[in-house]
Amino acid sequence: MSLPADYLDRVYAGVLGKLIGVYLGRPFEGWTHARIMEKLGPIDYYVHERLGQQLVVTDDDVAGTFTFLRALEDYGVTPDLSAEDIGKAWLNYLIEHRSILWWGGNGNSTEHTAWLNLKRGIPAPASGSIAVNGTTVAEQIGAQIFIDGWAMVAPGRPELAARLARAAGRVSHDGEAVHAAALWAAMEAEAFVSSDIDHLIDTGLSVIPGDCLIARLIADVRRWHTENSDWLATRQLIQDHYGYDKFPGNCHVVPNHALMIMAVLYAPHDFQAAQRIVNTSGWDTDCNAGNVGCLSGLMLGLDGLEAGPDWRGPIADRLLISAAEGGNSINDAVSIAYYVANLGRRLAGEAPLAPPKDGARFHFSLPGSVQGFRPDRRVTANPSVRVGNAALGGGRALEIAYAALAPGQTAAATTPTFAPPAVTEMRTYELMATPTVYPGQTVRARLVAPPDNVGAVEVRLTLKVFGDKDRLHDVDGAPATLAPGAETVLEWRLPDFDGQPIGEIGFVVATAAQRADGRLLVDWLRWDGAPEVTLRRPKADGDFWRMAWVNGVSFFSRLFPPSFRISQAVGEGMVSHGTREWTDYAVKSDVTIHLGSYGGLAVRVQGLRRYYGIRLVRDGRLQIVKQRDAEMTVLAEAPFAFAFETAVPMRVSVKGDTISAVAGDVALTARDSGDAAYRDGGIGLVIHEGALSTDSVAVSAA
Repeated sequence: MSLPADYLDRVYAGVLGKLIGVYLGRPFEGWTHARIMEKLGPIDYYVHERLGQQLVVTDDDVAGTFTFLRALEDYGVTPDLSAEDIGKAWLNYLIEHRSILWWGGNGNSTEHTAWLNLKRGIPAPASGSIAVNGTTVAEQIGAQIFIDGWAMVAPGRPELAARLARAAGRVSHDGEAVHAAALWAAMEAEAFVSSDIDHLIDTGLSVIPGDCLIARLIADVRRWHTENSDWLATRQLIQDHYGYDKFPGNCHVVPNHALMIMAVLYAPHDFQAAQRIVNTSGWDTDCNAGNVGCLSGLMLGLDGLEAGPDWRGPIADRLLISAAEGGNSINDAVSIAYYVANLGRRLAGEAPLAPPKDGARFHFSLPGSVQGFRPDRRVTANPSVRVGNAALGGGRALEIAYAALAPGQTAAATTPTFAPPAVTEMRTYELMATPTVYPGQTVRARLVAPPDNVGAVEVRLTLKVFGDKDRLHDVDGAPATLAPGAETVLEWRLPDFDGQPIGEIGFVVATAAQRADGRLLVDWLRWDGAPEVTLRRPKADGDFWRMAWVNGVSFFSRLFPPSFRISQAVGEGMVSHGTREWTDYAVKSDVTIHLGSYGGLAVRVQGLRRYYGIRLVRDGRLQIVKQRDAEMTVLAEAPFAFAFETAVPMRVSVKGDTISAVAGDVALTARDSGDAAYRDGGIGLVIHEGALSTDSVAVSAA
């Protein structure tokens, strides 16, 4: 089947719909309808501020949806992707107690139970089966909340979407939970080609058993919908017949699935109304609203999202993915839409889309996109500043608009490149993330001043860098003057910041001599090259420098004299840093092993179980190994005089298919050039059942 002509835009709308629903419903997740009506009233718009919460937060619905899809990339973009392979992705990208899931304990949290099964060698789909975990654990909501990505890679192919969603769902769930997931995935896939909600529901029913509880539930909700013009009457019937009191467990799929079906029946073509119904109804509001929002976005497109209030502006495309691949964590809906659409194109036998604007990280190519940019309210900020998307030539650009900009004022806009300071206040889910831009890299941006601007302005690149007490401070690049009708390309090789992470990047507009009115158009923003950075404890007091490492160990010290001291109780542990944009580079560190069967450095890290390791082994060897899931392959090794409590100078470089290492006076080289070779990824410190320390880790060009 050919892809829809507007496939990318529809995926973007689906991603935005998911985000809007999740962030709308998250502040009152788990509330009953009665409590919502008492405390908040009907949910017509975001209520996070009324409850003292942030809007864009870490959430399992978002992180799981866009992390588990990576199994397609890791194990083959094929319709036959197996539950077992998706389970392997769980072990690679999930960090117990720290990322994506509700780690509520074995037998309490379905996903935690399944992860423990996977960890002890029970592969999917047995890991999520009723036979292993019992019916109650297996039929909670989690299979359904993560399925949107599987639908978006299968536009107009409901059977394929259902197959992939069923494989993914069976990693952790079984029974009615998997039926609900497959049905909703099929509905979303069909929403690319149909806006008839009854047809979408019939399509979903065609991929599940006709006599299952989910099918019977839908028949009841459809009947109640025809008998009652007021959705509140149907909601009460759902509570009476399928309410939480009728099903065991913490968050059963059946009551929540009923509310989702009800919402799309009563408001099939009104995004705001569907969100009002599904959120005001209560129970697992972020999950339900996220799935409904994605379906509505896919069916109605971007125009449907914009038919009511401004849902997109407060989110500004932002999303967070807490996972073991920290360079993917600070993300945006545009980048995710391109990633998902390219997976879908490959599944359909089509070539991936060419990277917009020669692969610029920020390109603003999709309608209305801002990719995380928002006005920066620094002390000198002009109060009129607004950020949006505008036409530029034959494409689109970020627009930073200002009015009556006076000398001494600034018009600035920035986007996140690392976790915000307020991340420590986010409830439930810790954010595992590393920065996306680094000292030593060269930042470039093309800026255009429209000819109808009034007055020349000075424009600069700007950073927000962590400092004392983890407060962000502004660091500006060199200025360029931009007259009306002119354009420029700014360039800045970023300096070192004493090991502190860069939290945001953006632009500052100022005027020196006269008032200015107009707009700055940002065509693209990119950075290139390997970092030139020494990672260590900064002189200033704070902890975000350490939080910039993905913590996959039992203990990551704040108090030992060396900058980094890690300890692992059972098996292998790793802390990692960097992004998949790192390809060829060198890393240097003096490593001390205090206890353990091996320890050392890792390069081209792509999660917990996909990397190259350079290991000092207790039995007297230096090794270069390739870790791929549970399989470890020794690529090269040599005798080495191992000793505890001895600092060993280590240098490793990766260039093309060659890994070169020197530890002390022992040198090793290995090559890996197969299809399964790792061509990019960050760095790591690895220890097996012991402790390791180092005071600094330097990264540079290879």
